[in-house]
Amino acid sequence: MTVLSSARLTLVAVAAALLAACAPAPEGTRSEIAERIAPVGGVDSSAMEMVAAAPAAPAAPRSGEAVYSTYCVACHMSGAAGAPKYGDATAWAPRIAKGKDALYASTYNGLNGVMPARGTCMDCSDEELQATVDYMVAAAE
Repeated sequence: MTVLSSARLTLVAVAAALLAACAPAPEGTRSEIAERIAPVGGVDSSAMEMVAAAPAAPAAPRSGEAVYSTYCVACHMSGAAGAPKYGDATAWAPRIAKGKDALYASTYNGLNGVMPARGTCMDCSDEELQATVDYMVAAAE
């Protein structure tokens, strides 16, 4: 066999392979493949839609004691930064004399750059903060 015959044979083989690759797939093959690789299941998002559509139940307001125990106890139990200690009538007396509205305002806005606004309870409602002040004042009276 000559070099020229060998080159022709190689060219014919490559052409046949290319033509075979370009030929359309036999009938049903694409649908069979699609069926084999189709997802077994799906995501049911109807529950997510129901949750998103349902109105949120209003949370019960926290008690003054609960807010105090979570946010205020660190400073008001130890007296840190001059905070009046819980139940200390002497420390609370001048503050109580100013009236509850002044105490509420100090709680909402912070005091002298030492007590942070809302006593660090940024998700507390005004009513919850008032209940907390009332709780602490009642312990000092």
